Amino acid sequence: MAYMAAMQDGASPLHLIIAAPRGFCAGVERAIRIVELALERYGAPVYVRHEIVHNKYVVDRLRAMGAVFVKEVSEVPDGVPVVFSAHGVPKTVPAEAQDRGLDYLDATCPLVSKVHRQAQRLIEAGRHILFIGHAGHPEVIGTFGQVPPGSMTLVETEEDVPLLNVADPDNLAFLTQTTLSVDDTAAIVAALHQRFPSIKAPRGEDICYATSNRQSAVKAIVPRVEKMLVIGAPNSSNSLRLAEVAEREGVPARLIQRAVEIDWDWLGSPRTVGLTAGASAPEVLVEEVIEALSERFALTMEEQDHVPEGLTFKLPRELVA
Repeated sequence: MAYMAAMQDGASPLHLIIAAPRGFCAGVERAIRIVELALERYGAPVYVRHEIVHNKYVVDRLRAMGAVFVKEVSEVPDGVPVVFSAHGVPKTVPAEAQDRGLDYLDATCPLVSKVHRQAQRLIEAGRHILFIGHAGHPEVIGTFGQVPPGSMTLVETEEDVPLLNVADPDNLAFLTQTTLSVDDTAAIVAALHQRFPSIKAPRGEDICYATSNRQSAVKAIVPRVEKMLVIGAPNSSNSLRLAEVAEREGVPARLIQRAVEIDWDWLGSPRTVGLTAGASAPEVLVEEVIEALSERFALTMEEQDHVPEGLTFKLPRELVA
C-alpha cells in the first residue's frame, strides 16, 4: 500500500517504516464478517459472547450496528442468535446454547479449532497434554474446555518445566496457544524435549501463521528504527508479543489502541520510527496513526516489502447459503 508523505514546514523530519504483514488476519476477518452477516440475516440485536476479537474499535463499530456483547450465554434472551468469539469456547458453551434452543454461530478461528481437535485426539489416545499458553486467556480457557478436567497442564514459562509433576512422563504430548512469542515458545518446547524426550509434538506448528509473520516483520525493521509503535489492545496476546519482540531487539516500543494514545513525550524527536498492528487491529487505525504523525513531523514513509498472505477461511454455510 502506498502512503502519501506529509511535509510540515519547520517540523522535524521523521522516516516511518511500516511493517508488513500487519493488522487483520484471516481468522479475525472471518469472525467480524460472521457478526456482520448475522446482523444482515437476523436483524439487530445479535448477541456475541465476549469480544468477537480483542479490539475496542472493532467491538464499538459492531455494537453500533446492533451487536450486543455479553460475558455468558445466560445473558442472551430467548429467541435471538448468539455468536461465539474468534478465541474459541469450552464445549459447555455451545451445549448450553443448544439446551436453550438458541441459534448460535461459532466464529472460532479455524486454526484454534485445529488445536481443539488435536487436544481431543491426544486425550482419546490416552496422553496427558502439557499446554503452552497464558493463564486466563480466552483461547486457553476454550482449549482446556475441550477435554476432561485434569487431562491438561498449563505451562507458561521455561521456568515452569523443571517444576512439572506428571504421573506418566513417557505418555505426554504438548500443544500451544496460537498467539505466543515464537522465540519464547521455542525455548519452552526445547526444555520440554530435554526433560521428556518421548513427548509427542503437534503435527504442525500451533502458533498461527499471522502471529509468526507479524513477529518476523517487526524483527526485520527494528534494526532500522529508534522507536516502535504497535497498534493493538492491551488484552491482545499477539499485539503484546509484537511490542516484546521490538524491546528484546533493543528498540523501545509502546502498545497503543488509537492515535490519541501516542505518548509524544516518550516518542520525542526520533529520525526513524517503526509502525505495526496486531492481528485484530484494522488498517484504518494504522492510517489514523500516520495522520497523527504527519501533523507533528515532516513525514516520509515506506512499507516493508513482503509476500501477501492471501489466506481466507470459509464462512458458516448458514450465513452464505
